[in-house]
Amino acid sequence: MNYISGIDWLVVLLYFAVIAGISWWATKKKKDSAEDYFLAGRHLGWFIIGASIFASNIGSEHLVGLAGSGATDGVALAHYELHAWCLLVLGWVMVPFYMRSKVYTMPEFLEKRFSPQARTMLSVISLIAYVITKIAVGIFAGGIVFSVLLPEWNVWGMDSFWIGSILVILLTGVYTIIGGLRAVAYTEAIQTVVLVLGSLLVTWYGLEALGGWDRLYEIAGSDMFNLWRPVVPAGTEGTWAPVREAGRMAWYFNDDYPWIGMLFCAPIIGLWYWCTDQYIVQRTLGAPTEREARRGSIFAGFLKLLPVFIFIVPGIIVFALAKTGGNPAIQSALTDANGNIIRENAQQAFPLLVVNVLPIGVRGIVVAGLLAALMSSLAGVFNASSTLFTMDFYARFRPNASQRQLVWVGRVATAVMVVIGLLWIPVIQGGKGLYDYLQGVQAYLAPPIFVVFFFGIFMKRLNAAGCLATLITGFAMGLFRLAVDTPVKLFDNFSYTEGSFLWVVNNIYFQYYSLLITIVCIIVIIAVSYAGKEPDYAKISGLTMATRTEEDRRATRASWNKTDVIASALVLLMILAAYLYFTG
Repeated sequence: MNYISGIDWLVVLLYFAVIAGISWWATKKKKDSAEDYFLAGRHLGWFIIGASIFASNIGSEHLVGLAGSGATDGVALAHYELHAWCLLVLGWVMVPFYMRSKVYTMPEFLEKRFSPQARTMLSVISLIAYVITKIAVGIFAGGIVFSVLLPEWNVWGMDSFWIGSILVILLTGVYTIIGGLRAVAYTEAIQTVVLVLGSLLVTWYGLEALGGWDRLYEIAGSDMFNLWRPVVPAGTEGTWAPVREAGRMAWYFNDDYPWIGMLFCAPIIGLWYWCTDQYIVQRTLGAPTEREARRGSIFAGFLKLLPVFIFIVPGIIVFALAKTGGNPAIQSALTDANGNIIRENAQQAFPLLVVNVLPIGVRGIVVAGLLAALMSSLAGVFNASSTLFTMDFYARFRPNASQRQLVWVGRVATAVMVVIGLLWIPVIQGGKGLYDYLQGVQAYLAPPIFVVFFFGIFMKRLNAAGCLATLITGFAMGLFRLAVDTPVKLFDNFSYTEGSFLWVVNNIYFQYYSLLITIVCIIVIIAVSYAGKEPDYAKISGLTMATRTEEDRRATRASWNKTDVIASALVLLMILAAYLYFTG
């Protein structure tokens, strides 16, 4: 294995010097106000918004998880990356409502649309989700990267995994805590450039080492390049009966990314994540106008198409190098005695490609990109978490708190959630894979939020009671599935009795369970709302499609032109082209 050289580390240090300089500049420009700290004073331009959205999203789960899934499952998870169209929904459908409401957080918007109780419930769900997904995953991925870059590192009995996890937290926390969203957004713009450049270099040199795209396709096989996996695996009889045995399985037990689940169920997660999650939407809230927010979303849509080629394809390259023995170090790290890919080790795919294929100097640029992605995703969630806790809890119960107090409380809350995230890492380690774990947990928590936001905007008759009942019901169903799954992942010898109720629940493919939660939530919000009284339409003016004023419509129409339409159409055409190409 080729370890990181002194020249490479010099490049990394230069990168961090640039980040430090930008952070210092952002800190000098900031004011001691909540709006400046949490929303960058609402002065972010479209380029910064789009790049920041991309950098926040393209973090640890992609570098470690998505590349790892590429090595084990090919392009199957590219469906999630082709959800770039959800960013168009954000820009064209949701942004006008968010910008008119002048809110700091998504729970605050839900309060305006429904009730304070809905705001509190969503805040609780969001904070829990951030701890067990984004924060824990970010920390875990940092450890994975450092365990490959510096495998022999050991300090005070801690190996490189835990040292890396802690370092990523500290490096990210410094500029996030000091500079707020302004520092986060501007550093993420730089990190986006470094990340994309570095990842493109990884793909280029990886293909060079292998012999080109045609050689990659030949070695990996057509199945690795097929987005359309069958509802049941080939050679397996599908059945409605809850069984999993040789040659016969319930179709809803198949977890090999079946096309029905990926095409129709996965968008639930996509629309929740891109259009209603504080972590992403906060960037658009930092825009001065609806036009800038929309264009930032469209720009992010273009960028979102890149991961298929800069993360999944490198993962497939690693698979091919390991399979052929083209790189002995990669082969020994990822395969067992029979030459099969070890799924747990596949999460090292991207950093392994970096240290074993890239030349000195270039390797440093890519390592900087690796660290940039890890830091940007954590920085985003740190800022989002502090915003949620401070504005949706502390500020509501301490309305007379000073601006300085609000900022300080946000910092303390973030530190607490980081500690909890560290404690959750063993659960992630027991999962099928990092990206798979992340999508699974999000699938259990996303449906009720998706339902109350989208149905709340398109159906003015829905009321506060329906919203609250939906959030409680959906969250309870999601927590139940997490409670069922966690012991199986946490304890090696734990299993449920085959055929039992809990065994069935544990085996249902997570996307189908997510769809079940969604259907139940839709029924609940409509039934409870129509069983109760109508909302006060005057109070929700401008917050639903049917309660928009003529002035609202004119303002939205004036905020876009044919350039925005053409750019959006290009994003859709590129998505369609990808779906047509990756057919095996």
